[in-house]
Amino acid sequence: MSLRFCIIALISVFAFAGCQSNSGSDSDSNKPKARGTLGEIILVIDSAKYAGPVGDALKDVFESNIEGIIREESMFYMRKVDPRKMTRILKMASNIIFVTTFDDRSIGSRTIANQFTPESVEKSKSDSSLFMLRNQNEFAVGQEVVYLFGENEAELIDNLEKNKDLLQSLFANKEKEILATALFNRKNGVGSEMSKKKFGVTLNLPASYQFTKEEDNFLWFRQPTPRVDKPDISLFFYQTTYEDESQVFPENIIKLRDEITKPRIFGDPANTESYIITEKQIPPAFKPIKLDGQYAVEMRGSWRTNNLSMGGSFLSYTVVDEAKGKIFYMEGFVYYPNEAHRASLREIETILQASKFKMEAE
Repeated sequence: MSLRFCIIALISVFAFAGCQSNSGSDSDSNKPKARGTLGEIILVIDSAKYAGPVGDALKDVFESNIEGIIREESMFYMRKVDPRKMTRILKMASNIIFVTTFDDRSIGSRTIANQFTPESVEKSKSDSSLFMLRNQNEFAVGQEVVYLFGENEAELIDNLEKNKDLLQSLFANKEKEILATALFNRKNGVGSEMSKKKFGVTLNLPASYQFTKEEDNFLWFRQPTPRVDKPDISLFFYQTTYEDESQVFPENIIKLRDEITKPRIFGDPANTESYIITEKQIPPAFKPIKLDGQYAVEMRGSWRTNNLSMGGSFLSYTVVDEAKGKIFYMEGFVYYPNEAHRASLREIETILQASKFKMEAE
């Protein structure tokens, strides 16, 4: 199958221009549904290229550790496949990346390069910023297929390094889209109404999250599990007065978090001396973002109880609503001893980022 559509060009930090094959075509109805483990990427690349600098650059993009947490966990899991061994089953994977350079004469790289038209290759050679082709639903419905290419390895590596955040976001957003469909199939309508009345914020809470605790300006929901092989996830929400921008400085967000959790969230409900604090051994990681049009600061880090009896990972957003003069803090934290937290953190991210702040003024 030749790639008879345009090569996508990167034109800004978060936007692509050009042609792409997308979902919704008549032929998609005849395709199987994509399948695969969340976070897994099938990486189709020649073995020698993967063993060299290009492979290192790809690992840096897709297997970087999640920032701010003590346990080392990668953002995605790459499964390398030789281009000549892409079976029909493998082509049904949810996420596939094909990688080649046009100067590589190895059989594996040529197998991928031969799918490009001569016109596309010449266009790529004349413009080094052209490095990616996105072809959704190429082999299966609900699939993300990306071709990464360059005239040579140096050119491709340069584009991978420049566009690391963009490439990570592309697959992260696809994962959240899949998760949202499953998570929001059934919602906790009571929790949503409580947050509207208390905060003027619409929360999208899956039905599995149960109401746990309410105080002035505070709500806590929890997805408990009686099984040790399942994560225990909590979500809590807090609102306070916005006074000035110093409140969203990293050190003050940590201070706010500890002020919220110390009197309200206990490692053992029967022992109020066992409360949750922010782990300082590895400093939390911060990133400014936009949530529903509002300025927010993302914080990823680790938590523990003050008596060291429990610990885990957390993800939070501190949202500034200058119009209402409010700061809204929302967080999800995970308790899952000796197990990976990546999937739970992605679930938290999907839920919290679905919050809506644009409501009529009270």
